[in-house]
Amino acid sequence: MQFGIFDHVDRNDRPLAKQLDERIAYINAAEDAGFYAYHVAEHHCSPINMVPVPGLFLTAAARETKRIRLGPLVYLLTLYSPLRMIEEVALLDHLSHGRLELGVGRGVSPFELNYHNVSYEESRDIFVEACEILRKGLVSDRLTHKGKHYTYTDVPMELKSFQQPTPPFWYAASNPDSARWSGEQGCHFVTLGAVASARANIDGFKEGLKKRGGPETPKPEFSGNTAIGVHRQMFVAETDAEAKRIGKEFHDQHHHSLSKLRRENKEYPGFSRGAPSSFENAIAERTIIYGSPETVRAEVERQTHELGINYFVGSFFFGNMKLEDSLRSLKLFTTEVMPKVAAL
Repeated sequence: MQFGIFDHVDRNDRPLAKQLDERIAYINAAEDAGFYAYHVAEHHCSPINMVPVPGLFLTAAARETKRIRLGPLVYLLTLYSPLRMIEEVALLDHLSHGRLELGVGRGVSPFELNYHNVSYEESRDIFVEACEILRKGLVSDRLTHKGKHYTYTDVPMELKSFQQPTPPFWYAASNPDSARWSGEQGCHFVTLGAVASARANIDGFKEGLKKRGGPETPKPEFSGNTAIGVHRQMFVAETDAEAKRIGKEFHDQHHHSLSKLRRENKEYPGFSRGAPSSFENAIAERTIIYGSPETVRAEVERQTHELGINYFVGSFFFGNMKLEDSLRSLKLFTTEVMPKVAAL
């Protein structure tokens, strides 16, 4: 079992420059504690994510760390020139000395895509084509592509990634069809949601991976050479009551930011994704894990067995949580939980 960090970097009550400095301190603490990787979200025009240029933020993190692997989960390929994306990926991989974990996706929010004048209905096709170009460009000396959305003719590819032939590709999915596609592409994988839906996504991914025959970039540090993970927001305190009493405020602030665009826009036809509507529902659906070290350990073990995963990805810093609150929760997790479940 490996452990990772996922971070929205949602808005809190401190100045943004201070918030970013705190995040770098948090990533350093995660590195010191032995976490495998730090993954950051990309969102736009929303308080759920204050680093909408993940490559820039991760460059800062790369220069302040030495071992922890780093990556977007995910780059929204629909919002980039694929040619520019190839160059950014290659450069970031060098600046991190080969620690880039390359998460890609289309963008879950139709509101954010529309702000960028990208059609949600077309976004899947745009993403798939952009992903094909990204893969091709990273391994080619010259790039030629003629498609529905992009055309390139004999473009010299001067930048190659540090990791050869490419950095490992990752995908995050919240439905079985997308999960199956990512398995067919040989990606590494993270999902979320209630346990039943997360299991369906993981089963879909495994089906696609089996069809392909294995990951594109094997990772021997994971069983089966493939990272298969679930993301959970987590808060660890000395007792269950303390974790829920203190943590509820942070969760509610985070959820308020997460749901802002949906509250302010009319519901988009066909778009029904959403997080649990309350802290209590999130606890009941087991999409968040709050409690004492023993409670958290037991739930991590339970979900690991139920989901068939080898990668547990936690968010330990969210809402108006102070850095010291996050580091205290993180320390309890790394000293009281991780050593007891690492052998799963």
